[in-house]
Amino acid sequence: MVVGDFPIETDTLVVGAGPGGYVAAIRAAQLGQKVTIVEKGELGGVCLNVGCIPSKALISAGHRYENALHSEDMGITAEGVKVDFSKVQSWKGSVVKKLTGGVEGLLKGNKVDIVRGEAYFVDNETVRVMDENSAQTYKFKNAIIATGSRPIEIGAFKYSKRVLDSTGAINLDHIPESMVVIGGGYIGTELGTAYANFGTKVTVLEGTDEILGGFEKQMSAIVKKNLKKKGVEIVTNAMAKGVEETDSDVTVTYEAKGETHTVKAEYVLVTVGRRPNTDELGLEQAGVEMSDRGVIKIDKQCRTNVSNIYAIGDIVEGPPLAHKASYEGKIAAEAIAGEKAEIDYLGIPAVVFSEPELASVGYTEKEAKDEGIEVSSAKFPFAANGRALALNETDGFLKLVARKQDGLLIGAQIAGANASDMIAELGLAIEAGMTAEDVAMTIHAHPSLGEIAMEAAEVLMGSPIHIMK
Repeated sequence: MVVGDFPIETDTLVVGAGPGGYVAAIRAAQLGQKVTIVEKGELGGVCLNVGCIPSKALISAGHRYENALHSEDMGITAEGVKVDFSKVQSWKGSVVKKLTGGVEGLLKGNKVDIVRGEAYFVDNETVRVMDENSAQTYKFKNAIIATGSRPIEIGAFKYSKRVLDSTGAINLDHIPESMVVIGGGYIGTELGTAYANFGTKVTVLEGTDEILGGFEKQMSAIVKKNLKKKGVEIVTNAMAKGVEETDSDVTVTYEAKGETHTVKAEYVLVTVGRRPNTDELGLEQAGVEMSDRGVIKIDKQCRTNVSNIYAIGDIVEGPPLAHKASYEGKIAAEAIAGEKAEIDYLGIPAVVFSEPELASVGYTEKEAKDEGIEVSSAKFPFAANGRALALNETDGFLKLVARKQDGLLIGAQIAGANASDMIAELGLAIEAGMTAEDVAMTIHAHPSLGEIAMEAAEVLMGSPIHIMK
């Protein structure tokens, strides 16, 4: 310990100020704890600064441009539509600034002590926080680790000026003429769609037999069809092998169907997953156990094997979702306060901001059957909904999965416009233990996309109104 480095004591120390960490800190403070939060980068973490929020802003801008160019079906033809991409990026930055500034205000308003620097665990009660100029020791009663994740870098595709991760892709200073996307998961699909809408020639290389493999094939098939309409080339069962880079372009080599191919583009975007940020925290000093992949095992209250240290978000098992991290952050803070809160992932939705959007919550029909649950399911198409027709957004469907014995809703999947918003009603229905009849008997505004949930529930009950049984 350096001379003068007297330990600062705190009740709860939160490491990482992303959507898991800052939410945990605020909830812990609300529950009467003295809270210190440590962040080495920007408040808001990946999600607010270079992930969820800026990517959705870019997606929104691309969608508006594409709509301006292609609304002939509605009798609207626009000429001279242009994109000032520097203004798009400036607007995107303003959205980020408002939200990150809001997070800082909320932390300070809840009397959370914000410390800038990199945390390193000395033991299970102590961390050192270091910046470029100094180091300070903190003693804590409890700690919540919320350090998030980073993009996985493939050995043959080291990040560079033209080999991009998601952060690089959303911060380009111009619209590229062409782009190769390695990985057809949700990040690759979202950013590929955004740039395709701006006019970029996009090629997606996916190693499995389908893009968006976490969703039912009927759902991803609709997205795939729309991507192809935009001129996106999708190559499945393709293994990226290497890249040759010049000052102006890249040439990607890949194998598909036993043959070697090349594709040239201005940039290549690598989106093959994320790696937990647990490797430079000194967790072994604190006795925290991790898997070979750096994932921390937790119990139902987000507690690690060390009783006073908790872990949340991308560094624990489960999908790397911001709303999952926030949910776990609340659970951890409440557990520290002695409450009986426990995690239950059934109601956590998964969403892709593709075209159309995809959303899923609870069990799919296959997952339920694999667990031995006898289920009934029903679908209702967007094409039979008045609001969808008026929006000219008729692709897709809403599917409900219910326990056969009593009609209890245990899952829902949506492929269609505004799926990201519509899934909340069904998540609530599952959390609240509602049946298909409960949803069917809920009066939904007309005309609205929300009616599709009601209609699907009526189909499940065997008494549909707006499609034939």
